[in-house]
Amino acid sequence: MKRDQTHITQTDAILHPRGCLPVAFRVFEFGDFKVDCDRFELSRAGRALKLERKPMELLILLAAGNGHLITRTEIIERLWDSEVFVDTEHGINTAIRKIRHALGDDPERPRFVQTVTGKGYRFIAPIATVENLLSGDQSRLSPTDPKPLEIGGAAAAPMPTTAGPTQSQTVLNASQHSDATPGNAHNSRLILRLTAFGAAVVLAFIAISPAGRGLAARFLGLSASPQIRSLAVLPLDNLSGDPSQDYFADGMTDELITMLAKNSTLRVVSRTSVMQYKGVRRPLPEIARALGVDGILEGSIARSGEKVHMTVQLIQAPSDTHLWAESYDRSSNDVAALPGEAARDVANRLHSSLASTTPARYINPAAHDAYLQGRYLWWEGHNDASFPYFKKATELQPDYALAWFGLSSYYGAGAMFGQLDPRPALPQEDFTAQKCLQLDPSASECHLAMAGDELLSKWNVEEALRETSRAIELDPRSADAYELRSRILQALNRQEESIQAQKTALEFNPADPWTLALALWIARRYDAALTDVQQRVVATPRDPILQLFLAMNYRGKGMDKESIQCLEKYYLYAEGPATADALHRAFERGGAKAAVEWQIKFVKARAAKHYVSPVDLAELYAQLGDREQTLALFEEAFRQHAPGLLWIQCDSAYDFLHSDERYRSIIKRVGLPPAY
Repeated sequence: MKRDQTHITQTDAILHPRGCLPVAFRVFEFGDFKVDCDRFELSRAGRALKLERKPMELLILLAAGNGHLITRTEIIERLWDSEVFVDTEHGINTAIRKIRHALGDDPERPRFVQTVTGKGYRFIAPIATVENLLSGDQSRLSPTDPKPLEIGGAAAAPMPTTAGPTQSQTVLNASQHSDATPGNAHNSRLILRLTAFGAAVVLAFIAISPAGRGLAARFLGLSASPQIRSLAVLPLDNLSGDPSQDYFADGMTDELITMLAKNSTLRVVSRTSVMQYKGVRRPLPEIARALGVDGILEGSIARSGEKVHMTVQLIQAPSDTHLWAESYDRSSNDVAALPGEAARDVANRLHSSLASTTPARYINPAAHDAYLQGRYLWWEGHNDASFPYFKKATELQPDYALAWFGLSSYYGAGAMFGQLDPRPALPQEDFTAQKCLQLDPSASECHLAMAGDELLSKWNVEEALRETSRAIELDPRSADAYELRSRILQALNRQEESIQAQKTALEFNPADPWTLALALWIARRYDAALTDVQQRVVATPRDPILQLFLAMNYRGKGMDKESIQCLEKYYLYAEGPATADALHRAFERGGAKAAVEWQIKFVKARAAKHYVSPVDLAELYAQLGDREQTLALFEEAFRQHAPGLLWIQCDSAYDFLHSDERYRSIIKRVGLPPAY
């Protein structure tokens, strides 16, 4: 049956702009879901589900791939090609998240849409029933009843919808009846073509499908190789016999994670997520389940004099099966290249390596060691202590881009979180970020540094957002880039996008303790934020930051007593019992107002010894409703270029100022879109 050329829909444009995919459908079903392409409708059990245009187009495109990888480049060409001003990387991520939300799909354990990290996506659910094919054929197509499909008037066999003996049986039936109509040469040739196509499908199925390899193993006596698509690199054990070498073991772990993420198609969980297992002896399958991975890389490292010895072993986690191990002996002069070498070996072993287009740069061993010490301290929350090591690394090797990235991180984090006076710190952040990018524009970290610089030093929020896009383009699995992107979107009042960016960050860094809660709090979704934080408090009940977030959300809900109780715990864990008791007594004496007044005195006393951002004090005066003090502190913060001003519209404590022209003038001068 020839296709009715008058019946061209938007779906056709999705599937056939430059040549069709193997199969496309008018109506198809998978699991409990049904997609009607003509109506552009997704439904479940007869009930229509809301899915916007782009996510629906992408769902149709992925499903038409019928289990084959659809690359991000193909998605952009087919769905965004004419929309040249759209942030396509962000658009794809948003569309995928909306598809998963509609389908109730878990990115860590997908049933429908699988992420092939660094490449694209694959629709992995079997399409159990298909109706209304592009040929116009109204008959139902099931896995046990495959029929030829006409596309553009030429016959083609449907791609297999499930794995199993039925496909090979179809090929067998076609060959047995190849001369059923001897006088019809056209039909004979068609059947032969179908037979050849079916055989090719079976061979391809065996070659690329885990189920196919299992089938081959049963019939041919081969052992199927366990599949690993996601990996956690557990902290390398420090076998140097010297606890002061912990920074070296952690630093090499961090670089091994980074190199694996850059040079393979594996999904590699972030450093933050795996470091919670440092020194922890738990069954590997249990750790793998907690991190949502199917592979574990563990090992040890020892440094003695000028010699470094590292061992790693690869474990297929669900079965706790040892797959591969290797040991490396290097001199200290070669140690900087060791993580990259080990990462390539792992990726090659799993057939997931990516060709690297960037030649390895020489790194001075002493500069590398200083950088590792700085990163170790920075990750541990000792920002001030990290500075001399980053500085030393830049002095030992002035062209070492990551050393400048470390310095930029020190200045940026210090200014952003109120540890450093922004007046001297931010010009230094600008210089170090520019230096980093100048030395290595191909490094995601350098664009991340520039994003922080544009945001904090220049208040150029839109340019900062573009730099995060570039950082993500270079490293699509950078949790840090998505987290910073989320913070920028918060300043732009794009709260739902901020939450989605943070959820993407959590896909790569599931152990992040509080950034999603922050995004939810800023979006005024207090109940959701409380739920998230309370779940995390169970694991780390003495984390002061989590208690602070509980207090902020209870304040947003107007629950003063609960808010102050959590603040007491914050001060208990951060400052000690005497400080927590003093806050408790103030609240008992005069309620929430007295508790806020006590906090103002506490912060002012601290400001006499260390820098305190005017925005920190402004938030407390705003809670008292003190308009003049709050606005005066905003003006001082503007003179200082204090980064906290970027997010003042996000805090409900300032809502009473929205009609004040002085407040509006601050927002305009900072360069923010108004939220009033």
